[in-house]
Amino acid sequence: MVGFSSPFGGGQEGDDDLFDDYDAFVPATIPDPGRFLEGHDVLTGDEHLDFHDLTREVFEERSVYDMTFGYNLARLNLDTRHRDAGYRYAYEQRSSSPGSQARQDAMAAGSDEYAHDDVADDAGDDLAVLRAEFTPTTPFCPQSDTLTVGSFRAWNGLADRHDYDLVRVRVAEMHHRADEINERLAALEASFRETGSVEGGDGARDGDGGPQRGGKAGCSQGTGGSTRGYGADAPF
Repeated sequence: MVGFSSPFGGGQEGDDDLFDDYDAFVPATIPDPGRFLEGHDVLTGDEHLDFHDLTREVFEERSVYDMTFGYNLARLNLDTRHRDAGYRYAYEQRSSSPGSQARQDAMAAGSDEYAHDDVADDAGDDLAVLRAEFTPTTPFCPQSDTLTVGSFRAWNGLADRHDYDLVRVRVAEMHHRADEINERLAALEASFRETGSVEGGDGARDGDGGPQRGGKAGCSQGTGGSTRGYGADAPF
């Protein structure tokens, strides 16, 4: 059967020229850090690449796929057609995570460049914590709930693959349901810290946001209104 290329970036063979390499950190084709990462130690360069490469592995194992684009969600960071979409990461300050090399060097030199004020929702000094913020391709992406919950479950359900006790996940504020989605993610996080299970309670069932390949939802499909140049029928 002859293959075809999706207009939404399905990642068919021969499309490699549309994607950055996994071993290249290209700030121009990934989102800027948002509010959830403000005041924390944002990963760049090799540190970003190392964690994102691990992300690709755990997302593949847990089937965290964007169903519109037809690829592992980690690949969205590389898609040059969606330059402001994907994941950014930060070491949570006040946690026991080592921080970036730049932070470690600054602290060793006695610099207060990375001094951090108290943040009420920090996980605590006794945990190594990474923050992950997802920016979807449109403010109306109906899959953002599914994708962020699936991401949380992949990272924390396979915690033996990395050095963090907790990976905290939020969707960027540009999404029209950001408050609702982030409340759910915070509840899932609290349940995980209490029980050690990534499944959460009744508010975090797979039926309304688990990691799955199937379904028709996708970030090219939006409903209602328009903002930032995106309408309900925006192609992506």
